[in-house]
Amino acid sequence: MEDDRIIELFWNRREEAIEAAQAAYGAYCLSIARRILPSPEDAEECVNDAMLALWNSIPPNQPEHLSLYLGRIIRRNAIDRLRRENAQKRGGREAEIALNELEETLAAAGTPEEVLEKKELAAAVSGILRTFRETERNIFIRRYWFLDTVPEIADRFGLTTGQTAMILSRGRKKIAKILKKKGWIE
Repeated sequence: MEDDRIIELFWNRREEAIEAAQAAYGAYCLSIARRILPSPEDAEECVNDAMLALWNSIPPNQPEHLSLYLGRIIRRNAIDRLRRENAQKRGGREAEIALNELEETLAAAGTPEEVLEKKELAAAVSGILRTFRETERNIFIRRYWFLDTVPEIADRFGLTTGQTAMILSRGRKKIAKILKKKGWIE
């Protein structure tokens, strides 16, 4: 079913809207949640929570791209759950490692979630990413949106882990430099 039709079902408060969203994007949401959360059960519960959040947010919101909108909800929910579960310990989970890398880049502006939720800053970061070469941009997105591991990204793009880590490091530095220059961070 097309996104416009699914959104229309939500606007009309039709229960089949959740079923349609689940059918269209359930696997996508589950893959995002599984990347972040260690427990498959937690990931499935997070997807259910995201569907409820989608129900509660449409209306009033009317997203242009349902997959991106829902992806942002599921990612935020999963990260919040991970942080709650790991409040007393710092683990080596890939999601936490990736978030810590970004937090170092954007440290003065708050946590990555707080920063990226600000529309203007999100637009600035998006604009900066558009200046990256396509491969670099895709590597950056695989790491910080999909939370792939560095070895997974290296395999995907035919690079060494060292090359991949260097591309990510340079990307973070480039973003930080531009954001500092524009006054977004100190």
